[in-house]
Amino acid sequence: MQVTAADVKTLRDKTGAGMMDCKKALTNAAGDFAKAERILKELGLAAAAKRSGKPTNEGRIFTAVTNHGAALLELSCETDFVARNADFIALGNAIVDRVAREDLTIDDPQIAAEIQAAISTIKENMAARRAKRLTAEGNERIVQYVHGEGGNIGVLVKIRAGTPGTLQSETVQRFAFDCALHVAAFNPSFLSKETVPGEYLKEQEEIFMQQARNLGKPEKVLEGIVKGKLNKHLSEICFLEQPFVKDDKRSVAKVAADIGKETDDEITVSDFAYFKVGEQE
Repeated sequence: MQVTAADVKTLRDKTGAGMMDCKKALTNAAGDFAKAERILKELGLAAAAKRSGKPTNEGRIFTAVTNHGAALLELSCETDFVARNADFIALGNAIVDRVAREDLTIDDPQIAAEIQAAISTIKENMAARRAKRLTAEGNERIVQYVHGEGGNIGVLVKIRAGTPGTLQSETVQRFAFDCALHVAAFNPSFLSKETVPGEYLKEQEEIFMQQARNLGKPEKVLEGIVKGKLNKHLSEICFLEQPFVKDDKRSVAKVAADIGKETDDEITVSDFAYFKVGEQE
């Protein structure tokens, strides 16, 4: 199979590896992108995990938090000019609010009709690319954050307390918002080590094992090397394990525990959601 320059660029954008390394990996993998990415990882030429690819379209992320639920929405369009259009923004805000309140999907006929009407007015193609909804119990609070005037990143973070009243604490509210800033900055792949799928862990262990063997390490020390690499990797991609955005000497989980002591309650981060415009999932 012939490997094109476009194929090489796509793999490079996703992995960060060099152009020649990407071309060689694609050739060895007979054009299979998943296999080529695995080859680069085993050679230590690509990040062990990279959740999002290069943005491929224009649009905007919208958020809404209501008494019934919270939602993220990516509304895509053809140009960044339309992404800043007041009618486009109003449409996105209206749709995400309905998703949050009514638990609608982006395939809902009413949403499709509203988008079609906007296309007729704005004269540019657009689509509700994806949406995600979170709900909260009485002892949970969801905060929202949209990054930048262009709204290219949107975040929801759910904080849980032992008792509902603690959520009104200024310290807890500030921590919740800072957690949203953290997610926007570091884009964690998983909430915690416990939420990482088993198949993902197995794949990473295999990759790290091959990396260690590539370095000529003795078999008797390979298991320890792999365990160390895996723990380091999980601390980089799991939200609660990452160094907190406002204090990199403590993990997010440690900051939550310390705030729990300060408020005489148990404070935890129970869920989050992250969207970036054009993100390849």
